[in-house]
Parts: sequence; C-alpha cells; structure tokens
Amino acid sequence: MDRSAKLEHYKAAMLLSGVGDAVGYRNQLWEYNESGPAIHQELKELGGLKNIKAELPDWPVSDDTVLHLATAEALTTGKKGEELLHEVAARYVEGMKDMDGRKPGPSSILGVSQLKPGEEGGYRVPYNPEGTGCGAAMRSMCIGLRYPKPDQLLSLVAVAVETGRMTHPHPTGFLGAVASALFTAYAAQRRPITTWGLGLINEACPIAKNFVQGRGFAVEETERDWNYFCDKWQWYLDLRGISNGVGPAIWPSSYGPAERDEVYKSFSLSGWAGRSGHDAPMIALDALLGAGADWEELMNRAAFHGGDSDSTAVIACCCWGLLYGIQGVPEGNYSNLEYRDRLERCAEELYALSH
Repeated sequence: MDRSAKLEHYKAAMLLSGVGDAVGYRNQLWEYNESGPAIHQELKELGGLKNIKAELPDWPVSDDTVLHLATAEALTTGKKGEELLHEVAARYVEGMKDMDGRKPGPSSILGVSQLKPGEEGGYRVPYNPEGTGCGAAMRSMCIGLRYPKPDQLLSLVAVAVETGRMTHPHPTGFLGAVASALFTAYAAQRRPITTWGLGLINEACPIAKNFVQGRGFAVEETERDWNYFCDKWQWYLDLRGISNGVGPAIWPSSYGPAERDEVYKSFSLSGWAGRSGHDAPMIALDALLGAGADWEELMNRAAFHGGDSDSTAVIACCCWGLLYGIQGVPEGNYSNLEYRDRLERCAEELYALSH
C-alpha cells in the first residue's frame, strides 16, 4: 500500500498553511503579542479555536501566505533552472504589491527591492549580514511539495537555497528555507518526525554547503556565518533527546503556554521566538512532535505563543495537513479563508507536477 501523500493531503497542506498564518497573525494582534498566556486567554474569550472563522476582514493572511503563494505559483509553471529563479523573483516583486496590512519583514522588503527579474543574475541580491530572519523559511514549504521524493533532494536544496537568498542571503535565513522545504518533503514521504532534524543536519545542510560553493556567489561570507544554524539545530535535537533520530522526544515536566514561551525564547537568536530562519522551523517541528494528529494541540503549540506565531504556524500547519489531511479541523477555520482558491489550485498543480 502506498502511504505517501495523496492529492487531498496536498490540498490540506496548502490550505492549512494559510489557516495557520491567518490565525497566528490575527490581523497583527497575535503576531506582535509577546505573551502566550495572554493569547490563550483571548482565544478562550473568542470561544476557542473551533469558534474561529478565519475569513476577511478580521482574519486576513499575512505576508507569509502571499509570498508562499508567489513561490508556489512560480513552481507550478514547470520552469527549471535559471528560468525558474527569474520567475520566482518576478512573483516576489509582484507579491510585494499585496502587502497592505500584512507586515512583511525588513529583509524581505529590502531583498525584493533589489531583485531585477529578467536581467542577468537579477535573482541575486548582495550578501546581508542581517538577513537571518524567517522570511525565507515561511514561504518555502511548497518546494517540498514540488520535489517530494528522496531522489529529488538535490533539486529541493538548490531551489530552496537560491529562492531563499533572494531576500535572506545569510545562511541562518536561507537554510530556514531548506528546512521548511525538507520537512514538507519528509511529511510527504511519511518519514518519522523524530528523524527530520537529523536529516536536515546530516543530509540537507552538507548538500546546501556544496551547492553554495559550486555556485561561487558570496561563498566566503556564507561560510563564515554557516555554523550557527547547524549548531543550534544540534543543540535542539540533544535537548529533545532525538539527535540519533529515534524517539520518543523528551519533554519538560510542565510545558504549558508560559513554559513554552520561555523554551521557545531559548531557541531564538535574539529573544523573539520564531523570528529567525533556524527557529521558525524548529518551533514548527517541536509542535508537530508534541501534537501528533491533534489539530487543536498543534495550534496551541505552533500558533498561540509569544513569538512570531504566524510564521511558526504556517510551516507547522503545512506539514500537519500533508500528514493528516483536513479531518478534525473545524470547518470555520478554513472554509472562507482568504486566497483559499489559489492555495488549493497550487496544491493540485504541484501534485500533478510532482507525480
């Protein structure tokens, strides 16, 4: 029996990524709320997750979904190589026109402003020592939907690195794109979640490093700043007791909203949990490990915390949808989601291309 992801899983992955984004964002109110317990209290006053109707005007998607759609819609053209990179760059430029009230990050704004799609090398931007944010990670899950098979890992890494560094040329930033794409591919392959982090460090990161060296662009700066991402991921796997890829994960005795805020902060680069390329996928993985097939528990962990909650949820929910489908998700969470049609259409086209 083929256990790999089916079309309905692809559709759930794209749609629920948007749900995680819209709900974690709550029209700027929750993305910038630094207290998980306060968010959980507000959630209770709304009647809980099952009572949330994620639709306009109160629950728009953020920059995360707009740029994830830009990546996905570029991939659905079937273009490859340089042609694909120019296509992605063009769609990022276009996507930046749809940012009213969506709060894109500084590196995304700067990077896209420097892109010159169609010109030679126009998908490249100068190295940015500040380009460590999660903007590349939050829009790259669909790369794993396009290249879901183990023998497509080279393509997955190449596309994630090159599209990631269009705005986040720092390895802490663009390796986040590799992580999001990889975890989505692993979800499609039904690899045990306890092995994902190990695969990132041992399989994907070395391929990414070779790729960067082979492309000959900003090699020195990239190598200088390389180690933080991998070292922090190794630290996380040790913390959870899964550095050998075998579970079960080790959890703190108490791990409610307040405790998670503190633990997630310890994952972070500068105190804002999930804001960077390494820790947005890390919190997503932490949530997936802890929630299993329970949608509400996933959202409690990935979307309702005092950090960059839409960016951690957009990654976690994409992988969760791919693993579990739409079952158990309250209909109001997704039925009238902004851009639902585009998300589902991308899923259908990516499924067709990947199969």
